[in-house]
Amino acid sequence: MQILNSTEIVSFVLAAYGNIGELKYLYFSIMLLWYLSICVANTVLIIVIYVDKRLHEPMYILLCNLFVNEIGGSTSLYPLMLSQMFSDTHEVTLSWCFLQMCYIYTCASVEFCSLAAMAYDRYVAICYPLHYSVIMNTGRVGMIILLVWMYSFVNFIFSFSFVIHLKFCGNVIDKVFCDHHLVIKLACSASALNKISDLLFAFVTIVIPVSFISVSYMKILAVCLNTSKENKQKAVSTCTPQIVSLSNMFVGCIFHFVDSRFDVDYLPNKVRIILSVYLLIGQPMITPFMPKCWWVYFRFPESRWELALKSVTVGRNFH
Repeated sequence: MQILNSTEIVSFVLAAYGNIGELKYLYFSIMLLWYLSICVANTVLIIVIYVDKRLHEPMYILLCNLFVNEIGGSTSLYPLMLSQMFSDTHEVTLSWCFLQMCYIYTCASVEFCSLAAMAYDRYVAICYPLHYSVIMNTGRVGMIILLVWMYSFVNFIFSFSFVIHLKFCGNVIDKVFCDHHLVIKLACSASALNKISDLLFAFVTIVIPVSFISVSYMKILAVCLNTSKENKQKAVSTCTPQIVSLSNMFVGCIFHFVDSRFDVDYLPNKVRIILSVYLLIGQPMITPFMPKCWWVYFRFPESRWELALKSVTVGRNFH
């Protein structure tokens, strides 16, 4: 860590970029192409949902929110990363660093909360199909989306309150983006609560939404156990995309926290960098291109309702 007088700290140095020489042109082209692909893929699906009135249903509105978040999360990383490719100093001002942290961590929280909202939609559709249109009306879906963003933003603001008042005696961050925990490590002095504030953020961001998702799927499973084998397979196919997406989020979060909190110098630098930003590389492309499972929603909008009605009818007859 470079030790400086706290009054001199006006910017941080993102040291993980290092000196990449002429390879910067190759890396820049790859990252730019990937970023544009993320924006195009997610934007196309947003337009498809907007144009096709048959898709103006709660699930697709929630998917639209997820697609918007993928674009926002990617924009929090890629423009700064691309600009740093051609920088000799790899410096970023404190204000821009804090702004990037706000976007990255808020979007991560929105991702988990959006998956929780989608799990709730499926729970209502399968367990209460006759009341679905009443419970998941357009106004309520809008309120859920608003709640998701408010919850995520307030969560970040609470976590950021542990950072904003700190005085810094170092300015070197060994990552390609501004990391909450590494920024706190640069402080001249930090309390134990400051040092675990990112873990508190992770608890509110990950544990609470995932608990909600788990409860929703356990209730869905309880209903599906009383259905035919065909309906069980349909239920699994509709739940699989979210499980895959959630699993990928977990893997990305593990890579992020391990890289921030533990010594991983034994890994090649390029591998460590890729793993640290895996969440913002993989997830934005997995969401729109995940597949055959989600395209069922777009091609056969009625299939979700048929599955839900059959599941509950058979379940009630069983009891």
